[in-house]
Amino acid sequence: MDTAQALLVVMWVGVTLYALLAGADFGGGIWDLLAGRSRAGMPQRRLIEHSIGPVWEANHVWLIFVIVVLWTGFPPVFAAVMSTLYIPLTLAALGIIARGAAFAFRKASTELWQQRLFGAAFATSSVLTPFFLGAVAGAVASGRVPPGLATGDLLTSWLNPTSLLGGVLAVAVCAYLAAVYLCDDAVRAGSPGLAEGFRRRALITGLVVGAVALCGIVVIHGDAPRLFDGLIHRGLALVIAGAVLGLLSLVLLWWRRYLPVRGTAALAVTAVVWGWPLAQYPVMLPPALTVNGAAADPAVLGATLLVLAVGALLVLPSMAWLFLLQHRSPYDPSAHG
Repeated sequence: MDTAQALLVVMWVGVTLYALLAGADFGGGIWDLLAGRSRAGMPQRRLIEHSIGPVWEANHVWLIFVIVVLWTGFPPVFAAVMSTLYIPLTLAALGIIARGAAFAFRKASTELWQQRLFGAAFATSSVLTPFFLGAVAGAVASGRVPPGLATGDLLTSWLNPTSLLGGVLAVAVCAYLAAVYLCDDAVRAGSPGLAEGFRRRALITGLVVGAVALCGIVVIHGDAPRLFDGLIHRGLALVIAGAVLGLLSLVLLWWRRYLPVRGTAALAVTAVVWGWPLAQYPVMLPPALTVNGAAADPAVLGATLLVLAVGALLVLPSMAWLFLLQHRSPYDPSAHG
């Protein structure tokens, strides 16, 4: 494995962590939106706030990490993606900002109308942000982002069947991950009723994700044939693994095995996330810009990997400690009224 390939793997680890961690946080906002009226939905919203509160901002570290690595290690890809897809990327950035501000303001608000206003902004942003990020992924995967500055169409590059599929699938996966994680959180919080509610949501959303994925086969076959060909050849093993792990997760949910299902659900999403780059490898921007063709100077790649290794020694233990503290933090429903 050369330095360009190593840096690509490291960057995709960041993409995976963002999908699993920030994706679950976005999903929490989706269930916040669907929790019901203020009084009836309060226990669910309090559990969601408790689950994501200490770590939700930290998860965006992985998005920043991916952007910086892409910019440093593969500048032609960075330039093409940012210039052609600046509309959905700007909307996603605005969604992240609005979501963060609304989450903070809702917790500090004392008036019911203010809580409802900021809650609606938080929940709506939690739906729109992953949709736009999924649309960006679909644009790149379908080959609608050619190399160069803004050489792709600014609208049709992300308003197309594959991008819409990517957006819908991203929202559904976020909701599924959040429901799965919240089942275990509710049990540890001593709220079996909430766990049952999120279990039903997880089962339904898991079936929706499966249905969208099956429909997506038809969409990709017609709209992105190169990607389809890669998925049924080079990426087939991961596609199958994702399907098997997804079915196993539904079985574990049915049996109420909430702790192991966190792992199988995360692995299923990981298989999907890695299936895409494997399907089109060594191409980064279809049809022809490869990893080595897009890579920066070897000296830059080596220095970047060295800096990332040093940074990992500082960041990863801190992040692990933060998640461990959050996992151990007791949740007392009566403390929230």
